[in-house]
Amino acid sequence: MSEKEPSLIRAIYERKEIRLRNELEGLYRFADWLPIRRMLKNPSVPICYRSEGLANDLGLKKLYIIFNGWWPEKGAAMSTGTFKECEAYSVCARLPENFDGSLVVASAGNTARAFVKVCSDNDISLLLFVPHDNLDALWFDTPVASCVKLICVAPGGDYYDSILMSTAAIAASKRFIPEGGAKNIARRDGMGTTLLSAAAEIGNIPDVYFQAVGSGTGAIAAWEAAMRLESDGRWGPNNMRLILSQNAPFIPMVESLAADSRVFIVVDDDTARRQISQVTAKVLTNRNPPWAIAGGLYDAVRTTAGTILGVSNDEAGQAASRFQRLEGVSISPAAAVAVSSLIQAVQRGIVTESQTIALNITGGGIDRLKQNHPLYKLEPSVILPPNSDARDIKDAVTSLFV
Repeated sequence: MSEKEPSLIRAIYERKEIRLRNELEGLYRFADWLPIRRMLKNPSVPICYRSEGLANDLGLKKLYIIFNGWWPEKGAAMSTGTFKECEAYSVCARLPENFDGSLVVASAGNTARAFVKVCSDNDISLLLFVPHDNLDALWFDTPVASCVKLICVAPGGDYYDSILMSTAAIAASKRFIPEGGAKNIARRDGMGTTLLSAAAEIGNIPDVYFQAVGSGTGAIAAWEAAMRLESDGRWGPNNMRLILSQNAPFIPMVESLAADSRVFIVVDDDTARRQISQVTAKVLTNRNPPWAIAGGLYDAVRTTAGTILGVSNDEAGQAASRFQRLEGVSISPAAAVAVSSLIQAVQRGIVTESQTIALNITGGGIDRLKQNHPLYKLEPSVILPPNSDARDIKDAVTSLFV
């Protein structure tokens, strides 16, 4: 890392060799490598298992699936159906028990669902910003507590607009504390438990790691976790490649990497909104990811000799059907993008049959969860148009916390 340029900071933990704390609940079994002050109620954890169906179909000998979602028979109990629970349980556990502010989170959907669950279950004040077009993502298997407030960007707005509004809200009062995004070590190290779960099952660091990306924070987290495991000394060498994916036609990461550009290449606002409206996996549509910053996504992919692949809606849909038929569980559109990228990588010879491959399924079992549980919606307290001025945003958020 350069000392002259901004960079993502990394946590240095007292324990170099991680203990798997199986006496603790959920992801807190990895507490040695989490920057937490306390442990919250109802934590979940990614599960990892060795694939047979998909592995045989693709001719892979050592394919491991990191499953984040609802699959009780496998021990997967993420009631939001998304691996964003990993970051939410870490970020919120870093807050002190006497925290009297309001955590601010902007999201395209999955992150919002995870933080709502964790904050609602643990009585933590949350101010949430989500595009109105993504409201369908805000479903829950229990009623949402009043400590959670939602502001929506009006129809036509996107995730980037939500981020801008949340920034204005944070500036409005010292009460509002930013979740921090990729810069928050609690977020990255929480998401890094996906790779820790894989290593604990496999016994070593995988050769290749597949994941669909929106901001790419989860991929950075996996990269950092692999480096910690190598330093631990008991998990083998770290030769792990990141093979990431985006949902076409919105593929600015694919295009930026193809141009070998540290400067993030993104199209104009109108084109970006049009492309985003066309993709199935809308949670993969971040227009301002941690790409250029030292220690960010560009460095993660380049350092690991990785790549980023584009996946069409049709390809993702076919991959979802194939996965459900072969593995026996439904998956989210974002996870389907990751599965399709694995299929592409096999077909193009990017991976070999003998490599140890970890495939991060970033959401699964949602259909079954919805069928077996009553669902509750979170309705917006305020709806604001895109490009609202700072005064309107300040008035809106302060009215919610009188």
